[in-house]
Order: sequence, then structure tokens, then C-alpha cells
Amino acid sequence: MMGPDVIFPNLGFQIERVHKVAFAVPFLNLEIFWYGVFIALAVAAGVIVAAWTAKRLGQHASDYTDFAFYAIIFGIISARLFYVLFRWEVYKDDLIGILAFREGGLMIYGGILAAILTAFIFTRIKKLSFPEFCDTAVLGLIAGQMIGRWGNFFNREAYGGFTNGLFAMRYLIDGEYIQVHPTFLYESMLSLVLFVVLAVYIKRKAFNGEVFALYLVGYGIGRFFIEGLRTDQLFFFGTELPASQVISIGLVAVGVFVLIFGRLRKKPRKKLKEGCV
Repeated sequence: MMGPDVIFPNLGFQIERVHKVAFAVPFLNLEIFWYGVFIALAVAAGVIVAAWTAKRLGQHASDYTDFAFYAIIFGIISARLFYVLFRWEVYKDDLIGILAFREGGLMIYGGILAAILTAFIFTRIKKLSFPEFCDTAVLGLIAGQMIGRWGNFFNREAYGGFTNGLFAMRYLIDGEYIQVHPTFLYESMLSLVLFVVLAVYIKRKAFNGEVFALYLVGYGIGRFFIEGLRTDQLFFFGTELPASQVISIGLVAVGVFVLIFGRLRKKPRKKLKEGCV
């Protein structure tokens, strides 16, 4: 008899069975995967958190629920296309497989970049402040990331190499155990920390765009190191450069620039002494 599907040996607990399928819909002959369930939960949580944050800050929650409709569509499409782009050798002979969203295969940075572009266009049309909008919406994004990563757990993907650290996880795959870094868990925990810190700080921000810039820096740095542990990295064409690490460096650079530029703009000018011109 096989043992439990997942064991955390150094934390002292285990999970007997981890199934990809959450439940079946018999009359539709359809199986619903846990991956899809967690993506749906992540989307719902993101919309609720963004709307709640907007109300908390005296903004119109409806702006964020309206935006979510477009961001979800373009974000998921972009996340899938980014994944396919960096795994083109797999999909070039199976174009129909590109549409197999239910089986997983999303690159989160594709979704984030699409959401930023969608927010820019949306705020221009609605005549809203793009930096302020990003500050509010980003808390919903982080909440979604925190929840959505657990879809990787049920898909048994997005894990790292061998470790015997505190959070070491043993997966039962094809009848054998592998002991690995649960990188999906690391990223979920990173998102939780960022969410708490930025949710507290948002009312103390020095300028519009600061909270989003802090997210870019914090998540970018964290993701850079987490990505270095993973065994399923996506690489730029013909190189050994992990795509997510390169994008992380770029986002950190953008975040640092915004923080410096924003602080300099907020710095009060020294008053001229009386009699000076």
C-alpha cells in the first residue's frame, strides 16, 4: 500500500491524498480541476480586496470591479501566451494544446504585465489617476497571487530541487517520493507578507504610485530568489537565462526608479531667505 501523497517531514504532518480533480459534473461529462478552482478563488479574492481597499480609501469601488472584468480576461490570456511563448518547442506541433487552460501552464508575469497595460488604458479612458489606481488595485493582485499559487500544489508543479530545510516537502510521484523546496508555498508566503505590509502602509504612502512601486521591488526580489530554486524554469530562446528572473530584475529597476523619482518630487523646496532673489 502506498503512503501519503505529501509529507512535510520536518514540520511533522502529512496529507494522505492530493488529487488534481476537485469534482466532476456528470451531466456535462466534465471534470473540474483544483488548479482551476484556485484560479477562480484568486480572481474572486482579488476583486473583493481591490473593491474593499477602494472603499477604505474613499474611492469608487465600481471602478475596480469594472476594471477587473477586462483585467481578468486579458490577464489570463496573456499569462497563457507568455507560458506558451517560452515553451514553444512543446506547443509548436500541438497548437490545439495552447487552448488547454484547465491543465495549467500560466506565467504569472504575463498576467501582471497585461494587467498593468489594461490599467493604464482603463484609467486614461475613465480619467483616473493611473498611479493611484495601481496602488489600490495591487492589493487585490497580491491577494490573488497568494491564493492562486496553491493550484500548483494540486497540480504537483512549480517546486524546487532537493532540500532538507524546515519546509522540505515530499511529493509522491509515479510511486516514488521526491523531497523538494515547495516554491509555490514560498511565493504564497511572500505574497502574504507583502499584502500585510502594504495594506497597513497604504494610508501612509508619500505619493501616488509608491505602494505599487514597493510591490514591484518586494515581489521582484523575492521572486528572483524563489525562481532560482525551481526546476521548471522557463528560459529565453537559446539562452540559459531564466525568463522570470530577467523580468524580476526589470520590475525591481522600475520600482526603484519610481520610488526615487517620487520621493524627489515630494521633497519640499527650501524657502529663499528674505531679501534674496
